[in-house]
Amino acid sequence: MKLKSSLYFLLPLLLLLTACDLEKAIDVELPPHEAQLVVECYLEPGKPMRATVLESVSYFDEPQPPLVPDAEVFITYNGKTTRLNYAPFIDKEINKFYTHRSDELVEGKPGEMYSLEVKDGKGRRVTGFTTMLPRVPIDTLEYRFNEKEEALLLTSYQDDPNSRNFYRYMTHIDSLHEGSDREFTVSDELTNGTRVTLGSAYDYDKGDSLTVTLYHIEEQYYNFLRSTSDAKNANGNPFAQPSKIASTVQGGIGVFTNLAYDRQTVIIK
Repeated sequence: MKLKSSLYFLLPLLLLLTACDLEKAIDVELPPHEAQLVVECYLEPGKPMRATVLESVSYFDEPQPPLVPDAEVFITYNGKTTRLNYAPFIDKEINKFYTHRSDELVEGKPGEMYSLEVKDGKGRRVTGFTTMLPRVPIDTLEYRFNEKEEALLLTSYQDDPNSRNFYRYMTHIDSLHEGSDREFTVSDELTNGTRVTLGSAYDYDKGDSLTVTLYHIEEQYYNFLRSTSDAKNANGNPFAQPSKIASTVQGGIGVFTNLAYDRQTVIIK
């Protein structure tokens, strides 16, 4: 009887709450967006110097960042400065868009430093530095089958015990033009000086052609990749903390680094 009396008491209150309009519109005033230069430049030994310079936009604007035709890009190495000309194009071999380029090839050897300077007519200036890294070779690339004839992939390499090292691992199926099948970054914090083996799940079938790329990357680029991954995961998630991009450049947003990598292909048979 006591429980029944309590229900009779709560029923009018529940009906009152149900009848109330609990929705309330709230206007949030956002500060005006301050456009910044967005720079992306990767130096690869034996390849031409190329860079992409765009301008950041507000979260609510069109997703395509605008071009910056008056941006000037300079790369300095060993006392020599090379200017990259504004000439937007798409490299069809890797399906990547660039805004600036030079025919001069990157000569960098491990340990050598390159600097970047980008400036435009609005007085904005972006700078960055990168130190060329040695390539870390893939010493073993193999696959194994389970009872369902599904294959896993094992990739091994030797970590250098004399330095802190960071890596980016990517796997592509059939073509480098498509998105990667697997991609992640690792450090040698727990594996310093050891032979490291990276494995996959049993995700591959007979006939798959797998291209594996092991990048030896700078710590600043490692932090950049981790921050962009966190930002993607937080976008649209009301329970995630906003993530700030850890740019490798100063004065703007973006990355300036070098690409030292080993790449091998294996066909599952």
